[in-house]
Parts: sequence; structure tokens; C-alpha cells
Amino acid sequence: MPTYRIAVIAGDGAGQEIIPEAKCVIAALEPKYGFHLDYADYDWGSDYYFRHGRMCPEDFLDRLRQADAILLGAVGHPKIADNVTLNGLLLPIRRTFDQFANVRPAKLYEGVDSPLALRKGEKIDMVVVRENTEGEYAQIGGFLYQDQPDEVAIQTSVFTRRGVERVVRFAFELARKRNGKKRVTSVTKSNAQGFSLVLWDRVFAKVAEEFPDISTESLLVDAAAMNFIRRPESFDVVVASNLFGDILSDISAIIVGSMGLAPSANVDPTRRFPSMFEPVHGSAPDIAFKGIVNPLATFLCVGQMLEHLGRGDAAADLETAIGKVLSAKKVRTPDLGGSSTTSQVTEAVIAAL
Repeated sequence: MPTYRIAVIAGDGAGQEIIPEAKCVIAALEPKYGFHLDYADYDWGSDYYFRHGRMCPEDFLDRLRQADAILLGAVGHPKIADNVTLNGLLLPIRRTFDQFANVRPAKLYEGVDSPLALRKGEKIDMVVVRENTEGEYAQIGGFLYQDQPDEVAIQTSVFTRRGVERVVRFAFELARKRNGKKRVTSVTKSNAQGFSLVLWDRVFAKVAEEFPDISTESLLVDAAAMNFIRRPESFDVVVASNLFGDILSDISAIIVGSMGLAPSANVDPTRRFPSMFEPVHGSAPDIAFKGIVNPLATFLCVGQMLEHLGRGDAAADLETAIGKVLSAKKVRTPDLGGSSTTSQVTEAVIAAL
């Protein structure tokens, strides 16, 4: 029986609730498809920070390196600055393991109401591919005259031809694989950022020449944000920089009904290093530990992880089961207008499997 080593970081808040539920769903899939996930659980995150003054131990990357994949619940705490959380755990994982493609699907499932009033017969089914290792999130810069009235903060964005080209090519290859519109939309702000994002535009145009079967569109980020609301059904694969992809993927998540339906994958397509799979919704401190967190985003992440591990059959079965639960409109958490508990949703998905 194939066995896959999975590093599990439940993390904080909602993450501590949804990871055990995800393991229950995986346990239902394992005997049906003849594989096994061997978990290594790590108690890293905010609780670890309060005990040790850091988000994780010094050798955390060496431990994670041994895994076939990483499953992350959520990380974040109201008493810890977000930059400490990100730079103390998440960003080092993404950069060290060269997880340069952040893949965030947004699909409007039957039975789920979008906050948008779509025209009859039109569907939302897109993927935002976010460049994940450089761009605006590069930690290059610093403070001058810190905490003085004339303090200066400098933050430098970094765009390399290699970095842009590989994520753009990934987006085109993804568009070829999807049963979508065979279209890639590039999002920049090159009218204002005349060097970094002009480079992005040039690279996008060059790579597009290699994919004549894929149609293209280039939008400024403000126009893209508008069109995500105005015509979301027109998008297939959207590729954007680290910052723009982060913002747009939150828009795409909410227009398909809830952040509780938004998965993401931090992927190293070369498979040199483990990829990491995490729901977009974060630790959700306002609803954590009330038993009402929507676990479906994490289950969709499990599907992404299984697909990455070569278990596409199990991944497809899991998404079908999730779709059945949503279309039935009987079991759903409060974010989708229901009153079900987290565990009840898990039980419904397992029953659908």
C-alpha cells in the first residue's frame, strides 16, 4: 500500500478544529483507494511563540523537508503581529521549499448562494495563481530613524525574469489541463509601476506565444477587481504578483459564497521540495472553538494535496462528495446560512463518500 509522509501543522484557532476533521475524511478515503497517510504532527504556531518567543524551533525546515507534503490548518493570533506570524513560519516555508505557485481555486457550487446576482445560467469557476516567493513580499528594506518623528521605511519589491516566467508558464499549463475556458488573464499595474510590472507584461506576452491554444487578457489590478465583481464568470486562470494575487483571491473566495470554501496550495511544481496546503480563511479568532468553523475549505485542500500526490481518483471523489453536501442544502455551517456544527459537516461528507 503506498504510504505518504504528511507534516501536519494544526496551528492556531480554527486550524486546531479543522485538522482533526480533515483526518477523519482522509481515513474514510484511505481504504477505498488503497493508500495511507503517515502523519507527523507539529505544535507550532502562536502557542509555541508564547512559550518560546518564536513560532517554531530552529530546525523546523529540516523536519518539514522529510515530508511528501505539508497540511497546515491556520496560523495567527490577535496578540501577535501578522508580520511576526508570516515571517516566523509561513514565508520561510514558501521560500525555502520554492513553493512559487500559490494556487487558489474559486468555484461556485450548486446550492451555494453568491453575494453577486449573476445572470441565469452563468457560473463562477476560476483559479487565481499567485506568485509566491518574491514580488512585493520580498523582505528587503528597513527603517531609518526608527520611532523618531522623521522615521523612514523602505520596502523593495523584487521581480526577476525567472520568477515571473515560471509562474506565468505554470498558469498557462494549468489552463491547458482545466476543463475551463482555456484562458489566462494577467494582472499588473504597469501604468504606475514602470519597471517591475512592465517586465511582467513583457514576459507574459513572450510566454503566451508558446501557448497558441490559450486565449489571453491583460488587466490592470483595479480593472481586475472591478471585473471580478462585474463579470466573474468570464475568468478561467488568473495569474498575478504576490500582492495582487493575495488581494484578488480573497475577492474570488467571497463571491463564491464564503471564505470557508476557499482552499489554497503552495506548490513547488518541480517536486524537489514538499508543497504546502492550507485553507485561506486563517485562524478566525472570532469563531474559533465554537464548533461552527466550516471545514470544507480544508477538505478541498486535502483534495489538492491528494491530486499533487498522484491520487487524483480520491481527490475527485472527495470534491464530488463536497458538492453533494452543498447541493443538498441540509447540512451547512453558519457562514453559509445554516446552523450545523463543524463535525456534522464532516459526517455528511463522509456519508456522501
